[in-house]
Amino acid sequence: MSDPQQKLEEGSEETFISHLVELRDRIIRAGLAVIVVFIGLVYWAPDIFRLLARPLMQNLPRDGKMIVTDVTGSFFVPMKVTMLVAFVIALPVVLYQIWAFVAPGLYQHEKKLVVPLVASSYTLFLCGMAFAYFVVFPTIFRVMAHYNAPLGAEMTTDINNYLSFVLTMFIAFGVTFEVPIIVVLLVRMGVVTVKKLKQVRPYVIVGAFIVAAVVTPPDVFSQLILALPLIILYELGIIAARIFVGTGEKKPADESQAAS
Repeated sequence: MSDPQQKLEEGSEETFISHLVELRDRIIRAGLAVIVVFIGLVYWAPDIFRLLARPLMQNLPRDGKMIVTDVTGSFFVPMKVTMLVAFVIALPVVLYQIWAFVAPGLYQHEKKLVVPLVASSYTLFLCGMAFAYFVVFPTIFRVMAHYNAPLGAEMTTDINNYLSFVLTMFIAFGVTFEVPIIVVLLVRMGVVTVKKLKQVRPYVIVGAFIVAAVVTPPDVFSQLILALPLIILYELGIIAARIFVGTGEKKPADESQAAS
């Protein structure tokens, strides 16, 4: 093997190792940010869980309580909730570490796009979680309590099951509120055009109700709470794509170019 080839391979190997080292450092910094916030919040872990459980507790019968079926559930569930809150709070730092790692490989116009994209995605995800907490949870629990009353059934739930349900709803509505960003990106990258997005609108509406039926409890009202925002956000994404990107359609060549 010639010396230039050997030096080239050694240089590539060193570059790869340096990238791995930088990635490790970025992950450590992101993890430390989450841990620091968690340590700052851990004293209030029971209060944080009570705040999360408030929409359910307000719709339980008088003197209704949540139950614990696991010996360690009353300790670990509030810790999990606090860790998730810490992650959400520290998410800007996590996203910055990801940005700092990938930024050197991006073009200048891509760098200008990433910052508003990340900021808007983070904001919309938080809006989705807030919508689930303040609108969806009280509505669903009120409807479920209404269904249980005629049956004479006592509405109680295990805190682990409640946490699982809440996380599913948070993720579902957080991702749902990202739809405008996804639509704008698809148009900007040339994957679809605004005209095509309008044409597939009926399929999107059907898909929204299918997703809602899978994610939400099996009642029509709960499904509407997810499906309708999804459809509205899709329409807002089309409007935003038209404003910030354009139609996404290629302009026809002028007559002189066509003749040539």
